[in-house]
Amino acid sequence: MRLQESSILPQLLPAHLCSTKQVIDMSKTAIIILSDPKAGSEEALGRVFNALASAYEFKHAGEEVKIIFQGTGIRWPEQLEKPEHPVNGLYLEVKDHVHGLSQGCVAVFGTEVSGYDLLNDNAVPGTPGLPSLLNLRNDGYAILIF
Repeated sequence: MRLQESSILPQLLPAHLCSTKQVIDMSKTAIIILSDPKAGSEEALGRVFNALASAYEFKHAGEEVKIIFQGTGIRWPEQLEKPEHPVNGLYLEVKDHVHGLSQGCVAVFGTEVSGYDLLNDNAVPGTPGLPSLLNLRNDGYAILIF
């Protein structure tokens, strides 16, 4: 499904979002995981669980989905890889859609990164770079943040 300018959009969206130049492809979603497993809270676990459940739903609907770990969320893959983790089974179902970890966040917060791409296409000064949400949006991705 594609959302394009129509007679209804100006009534529903602000004028700056009603451009024929920008088309959002509703079949492409990027899921950004920021929650911190070190928090040890049900909220942190609930966020990563719901993020992965959303990725699972998009994947099984045949839609394009990318999972990105950013901020302290870069610590999740190491935890989710453990067979005893309660979300391990779900993680393994969607692991093939993990796009990568923020390189800048890995530099700041540190974690085991073996097997994961480091994303750095947003050249923030003083960092090795972070994932670019602008590039994702410009590539037609809807962005969900957990």
